[in-house]
Amino acid sequence: MSNSTIDTNALGEKIVNVLKTIYDPEIPVDIYELGLIYDVFVNEDYDVKILMTLTTPNCPVAETLPLEVEEKVKSLDDVKSAEVEITFDPPWSQDLMSEEAKLELGML
Repeated sequence: MSNSTIDTNALGEKIVNVLKTIYDPEIPVDIYELGLIYDVFVNEDYDVKILMTLTTPNCPVAETLPLEVEEKVKSLDDVKSAEVEITFDPPWSQDLMSEEAKLELGML
């Protein structure tokens, strides 16, 4: 294993920590715990791609939330570029929420 191999797991954790600072404005739970983040890809060039969804296609933050995710992830020192792709396949449902989120919203 060469020294040039990046620790994508460590970077992935940093990215998750950033994602946990971003909230859906209508729900007092961060987007990660809500289950809006489907996947985070990091390549050896430190390019990050995030596959995420929104709670509804006509979500009031459909324009701004992905930009906020991009900006915050890009602000990490180790990240060269960040791109967010929005998907509604599969559509978001409350089943995707973490136990923590469900607890927070009084659903458990």
